[in-house]
Amino acid sequence: MHPSQVLFPGAQQPVSLPVCDHYAGSEKLMRKSMALQQERGPVFDITFDCEDGAAAGNEAAHAQLVAALINAPDNRHGRIGARVHDFGSAYFEQDIAIICGQAAQRLAFVMLPKADGVNDVLHALEAINLTCATAGRHALPLQVLIETHGALADVWKIAALPQVESLSFGVMDFVSAHHGAIPAAAMRSPGQFDHPLVRRAKLEIAAACHRHGKVASHNVTTDIIDTGTVADDARRAAQEFGYTRMWSIHPGQIGPIVQAMSPSAEEAGQAAQILLKAEAVQWGPIEHQGNLHDRASYRYYWCILQRAHAAGVALPPQAATWFADGAHPSNNTQ
Repeated sequence: MHPSQVLFPGAQQPVSLPVCDHYAGSEKLMRKSMALQQERGPVFDITFDCEDGAAAGNEAAHAQLVAALINAPDNRHGRIGARVHDFGSAYFEQDIAIICGQAAQRLAFVMLPKADGVNDVLHALEAINLTCATAGRHALPLQVLIETHGALADVWKIAALPQVESLSFGVMDFVSAHHGAIPAAAMRSPGQFDHPLVRRAKLEIAAACHRHGKVASHNVTTDIIDTGTVADDARRAAQEFGYTRMWSIHPGQIGPIVQAMSPSAEEAGQAAQILLKAEAVQWGPIEHQGNLHDRASYRYYWCILQRAHAAGVALPPQAATWFADGAHPSNNTQ
């Protein structure tokens, strides 16, 4: 049996997504990000940005461009999503009508910003599902930005929604929503990891995601010059806060994020050794390097192996067969 069937019997498996989500707003940057994805493979997702990417008065044309690029042959891996305007915006329904109406079959996900609570998410899903159903797409994955007081208060309810696959933290809007009560230094490192209110928000989002098997996606690093800063932020987000994905806002950030948040070749190799030993004894307990392992640790190592595969880490041939076309009983994430 496939590891996912043995280790998650009768249960929904945790969502697995590439560790980096790269944002692009202008046509030039969108096309550049697509070329990078073709070069490196689907080790990172791309999000085309309609909220901040569209020039004032050009919202409809921008949404048309997003739909056209998602439908283009250059979208080889089908790992491009779109951030639409927020649910309260006059342009939300227009974005959905154009992007979901024209590109539903190729769209990887929709990112919803500035939800003020679970009701906004539910109303947005209703509009998205109605448009997608007409276009022949059902249960399009939704990602939600948690950047308001209301969304943070409802974060467990939002994470529980079956169609939601990932929650992202919007640190700048979250800090701004405190009207000067949190210093601006908390929008960047090291303050973003140290201020108690910001730490609390990060931890609540991560905990809610892991409770419901969703992906916790960390906020941007605003320093686009120093790649060491983005690498440090990615490591701290992963190791201290339990985030398994992070936003990129510059092509130079993609590599450091992927490297910092992906399992190493050594970790992937250890996971493969343990799981292959387990498979050889029909997933009963084993001893590996003097330590006992059973299905509790097997689930951990299977998640490590999935993340390694998604990041392009080389796996032993026997373990790689678990990811061959048609081998996995589910088609991707859920």
